[in-house]
Amino acid sequence: MLILFIIIITIVLDQWTKYLVSSQMILNQSIPIINNFFHITYVRNPGAAFGILAYQTTFFIIITILVVLVLGYYVFSLNKDQVLLKVAFALQIGGAIGNFIDRIRTGYVVDFLDFKIWSPVFNVADVAIVLGVSLFALQVVTEVIKDKKAEV
Repeated sequence: MLILFIIIITIVLDQWTKYLVSSQMILNQSIPIINNFFHITYVRNPGAAFGILAYQTTFFIIITILVVLVLGYYVFSLNKDQVLLKVAFALQIGGAIGNFIDRIRTGYVVDFLDFKIWSPVFNVADVAIVLGVSLFALQVVTEVIKDKKAEV
């Protein structure tokens, strides 16, 4: 139940924030929140991270479907005590679906979170994916450390 909740909340928050930005701002408009540090900047990204593989919508749709199916299989086959991994996979699934919806509807992803110290503009789905991957990496590192200590 927690997993579905995380997936749904991620998708809803992502789509709601993208709707707000695209309906209230004009393309490429930038609103400083913390001047020269954090802005809300409305851009359309037809590619992946950093705009790579622009306009390869069909490719991204196929890859997203495969990733969501694989992660979905894993998240629902994990033991009950593997909560961190379940949360990690749920965030990745929710983020992937959030950007997938944009690609299906428009052929591009709406991005708006603009930290001026970091080049790419990104969105809530991207944050969820990165957080999910980070939690997964944390779990892997924790397991490796635990295994190393057990060997000693």
